[in-house]
Amino acid sequence: MTRSSDTQDGPVVLSKEGLPDWLDPVVRVVETVEPLQLSRFLPPENGAGRQSAVLILFGEGERGPELLLMERASSLRSHAGQPSFPGGALDPEDGDPQADGPLRAALREAEEETGLDPSGVQLFGVLPKLYIPVSGFVVTPVLGWWREPSPVDVVDPNETARVFTVPVADLTNPDNRATTVHPSGHRGPAFLVESALVWGFTAGIIDRLLHFSGWEQPWDRGKQVPLDWRS
Repeated sequence: MTRSSDTQDGPVVLSKEGLPDWLDPVVRVVETVEPLQLSRFLPPENGAGRQSAVLILFGEGERGPELLLMERASSLRSHAGQPSFPGGALDPEDGDPQADGPLRAALREAEEETGLDPSGVQLFGVLPKLYIPVSGFVVTPVLGWWREPSPVDVVDPNETARVFTVPVADLTNPDNRATTVHPSGHRGPAFLVESALVWGFTAGIIDRLLHFSGWEQPWDRGKQVPLDWRS
């Protein structure tokens, strides 16, 4: 599958050609997963919500497959200090949110937040749109392969505290998995990796990708950690 549209820096392409074999299970998830298999929070039927996108970027590091994450600055009003995928709201110049707008937004936001060079990223899939009730965002998860890695780091410390990669092996390690309980009572999966507690929307997506790709290992769902956990 290939889909493209013109942007200021060239076409945005969605392609599955030439991906490493280890990404095959993730590609199958993209092709088969249903919205309710990812989250019970789906976009409102009335069209409400602010359109946004995140980049789920798989690379290959010294310890094998890895994911790019960032930690939001503690001064932000929304999701302060929380690890997340790079991403944010669509801008008008990103184009149609029902077409290629989320692809452009995911790459643009990743570049703005981490300094990532978008030309080295091969986008290969888009998951169903999901909803974050607390912020009102309708989020399109865009999946990419870091075909040509580039240096990444904090671009604006007012928005980002740090940028880091996490080996998939650490995410699947049962010792690094736990359950968080939000003050609202909502329970969700969490990952204790790279001196960070990954929880909320980001952890939910990672959890579902690991599960449906077949990478998940049995873990103790009774192990709970507080949201203010620190290693």
